[in-house]
Amino acid sequence: MSFDIPHLTEVTLDDLEALGIGAGILGTGGGGNPRLGRLRLQTLLEDDAYPDSVELVDPRDLPADATVASVGGMGAPTISVEKFAGGDEEVQSLRAIEDLSGETVDALIPGEIGGANSMAPLCVAAMTDLPVVDADGMGRAFPELQMDTFFIYGTPVNYAATTDERGNQVVYRDIDSAKRLEDLARAITVQMGGRSGYAFPLMTGEFVSEYAVPHTVSLATELGRAVERARDAGTDPVDAGRELLGGEELFAGKIVDVHRRNRDGFALGSVTLTGLDEDATLEIEFQNEFLVARDDDGDLLTTVPDLICLVDTDTGAPVMTDALRYGQRVRVLGVPAPELLTTPEALDVIGPEAFGYDVPYDPLPRDETGW
Repeated sequence: MSFDIPHLTEVTLDDLEALGIGAGILGTGGGGNPRLGRLRLQTLLEDDAYPDSVELVDPRDLPADATVASVGGMGAPTISVEKFAGGDEEVQSLRAIEDLSGETVDALIPGEIGGANSMAPLCVAAMTDLPVVDADGMGRAFPELQMDTFFIYGTPVNYAATTDERGNQVVYRDIDSAKRLEDLARAITVQMGGRSGYAFPLMTGEFVSEYAVPHTVSLATELGRAVERARDAGTDPVDAGRELLGGEELFAGKIVDVHRRNRDGFALGSVTLTGLDEDATLEIEFQNEFLVARDDDGDLLTTVPDLICLVDTDTGAPVMTDALRYGQRVRVLGVPAPELLTTPEALDVIGPEAFGYDVPYDPLPRDETGW
C-alpha cells in the first residue's frame, strides 16, 4: 500500500514550511525541533555558495550497488533547542566513515522522518552536492538508533561516526550490535554536551530500496501542505492531516501537567491532558517521542510503534515534547505504523515491550491507503 500523494523530485525553499509541519507531526514529539531544522536548511538554500534546491531520488530508482548513508542529529530534544550547533557536524561524520571504509557515498537518507532529522540529510546534501533518498528508516521518530528498519532488517553495524560542534569526533567500526552502537554513541553524545551529528550505517541501494519506508519526505511535505490548505480555506487543519494519514482522533483537551527530565541523553516524562469539559483525562508517556497513551481508567488507547501525534487545536501545528506547556489546547491523533514496523522482528525492537511496557501491541485500525 502507499499514500496517494505526489512524489517530489527536489526540495526547494517553497517546500520548507510544509515539510517542517509534516515532519513535526510525523515525529511524534521528537526528532529534533522542526523549526530549527527548517531555518538551518533555509539558510543554506538562500546562500549563493550552495544550490537553491536538493535533489530527491525515489528509492525504487536507486542503483543496486549505490552506497547510501544515513546522517542526522543525536541527543535530547530539550538540549538541541538550546545548544548551538556548528552546522557541519554531520558532514564531518560523513567524511569520517568514507575515510574509514574507503567508500564514496552516492546518496543520503534520513534515519527518521521526524522533526529536524528529516532535514539534516537535506542540509548535508546542500553542502556536499549529493542527492537524498525520498524515504527513511522509521516513518516517524524513535529515541534510539537501533530502532530503524536499516538495523532491524540486518544491515551490518559497519562504520559510524559522531562529531560535536567543536570538531571532537569519535569513529566506530565492527561493533557487535546496533544496540551496542546506540549505548556507545549515546554515552559519547552526553559527553559532547547532549548533542552530536552522526553518520551511519553504510548501505547498498538494493537494501535501501527494499527496507526503507518509502516516499516519506514527500509524505511529510504533502501533510504540511494539507494543513496549510485547510488553514487558508478556513476549514479544520487537524482533520485535514488526520484524513491524509488515515488516522483517528484519540482525545481533545488542554495540558494540565507536564513531568519532564533529561537523563542518559533522553528527554523522559509524561504529559496529562484533561477534556475541555473536564470529564476525562489522558496521560501520554514519552522518551523523546510519545510512546503510550492511557485513559483515565489506566487503559491503553495506543502504543508504539503506532504514531501518537499532538497538534495544536486551532492550527494543526505539531507540538513537540520539548515544547509541552501548561494550558496548551491540543488534539491527539493516532496513526497506524508503517507495515515494516509491525513485523515480529520489528516489534522485538520497537514494540511496547522494548520500552518496558508489559503489554502486547494492539494495532490501530489500518485504512485501505497508507504505508
